[in-house]
Amino acid sequence: MHDALDIRTLLALEPISCLSPARLRQLLDYCQMETACAGSKLFQSDALSGQSVYLVKGSMEVAYVDGNHVAMHAGSEWARHPVGKRQPAICSVEALTDVQLLCVDDELLDQVVTWDQFAHLDDATHPADQAGETEQIVQRLLGSGMFSAENLSNSPFARLPSANIGILLKRIEAVVVWDKEVIVREGDAGDYYYLIESGRARVSRSGVDGSQVLAELKAGDVFGEEALLTDAKRNATVTMTSNGVLLRLKQADFIELMQEPLLHKISYQEALDKVSEGAQWLDVRLAPEFHYDKLPGAINIPLHDVRKAVAVLSKNTHYVVYCQSGRRSSAVAFIMAQAGYTVAVLENGLWPVAKSQQQ
Repeated sequence: MHDALDIRTLLALEPISCLSPARLRQLLDYCQMETACAGSKLFQSDALSGQSVYLVKGSMEVAYVDGNHVAMHAGSEWARHPVGKRQPAICSVEALTDVQLLCVDDELLDQVVTWDQFAHLDDATHPADQAGETEQIVQRLLGSGMFSAENLSNSPFARLPSANIGILLKRIEAVVVWDKEVIVREGDAGDYYYLIESGRARVSRSGVDGSQVLAELKAGDVFGEEALLTDAKRNATVTMTSNGVLLRLKQADFIELMQEPLLHKISYQEALDKVSEGAQWLDVRLAPEFHYDKLPGAINIPLHDVRKAVAVLSKNTHYVVYCQSGRRSSAVAFIMAQAGYTVAVLENGLWPVAKSQQQ
């Protein structure tokens, strides 16, 4: 697959191009390439549902529900964005030539974009003399394997409310560990969730014939996840086999952060009513996404710039915050609410809006 797909392909796509090089390399493993012959009818049977699909080779004609027809060519501005994510919704697509399509899961892409923006979030809560140090810590954490695309997709972090990401990053701590040090002991109560930032470890379990080695862990591997979700005793022992550094999060912290903050979420129709009464649409996606399919009258403040914006936005204005899925907008709404703004979140973002128009 990678002979037909590399980072240069991803750099031509939005919002993927805004990701850091490390995120782009991770995302390669989650992209799929599909081909279709000229004359083929594409995206039958709701094939776009749950997928961000990009045209990377060839040409196709897109028919929209408002009666417009657009010839889309690979490499054009239209092809830089996912097919079918723009309003109005599409009703049919036909390949004008042989085409090649890149597909990636909507949820995973949105999670990766959200976490990557947190790496650039300006945190005004820290004094200026601590800002550089704080940024380095956050960059280090977000660059670790704990927040890799694989872990964001499959680990408990996949279910973490986005509004709590900033708090999570402040509560994770780094600890220096030594060769032969026991980190987790079989039979003990669960306490932390761990990631190996550097070093190696061994997982073992006692048995009738003595201790049995279950796994060898390396940098980027995680362990102790059962402590986040249950009160069960540790079912294995983890021992360092070299010096290293671990990142750890207390079980109580993670359980607390798994709870969705109290946010005022409203439907699209409720949002339209509020805007008609004077509320302001606030689009918190990246600039290329905003310019491609912004809602009428919306202003754009990306997630990573929101702390600067709260100093200049009017507190006399009611804001309706939206993004693609509701993930980034929930994080922004939480930050704004803490700063004293009246803010509502468009529930589930623009995805249901496009889908409802397609029906």
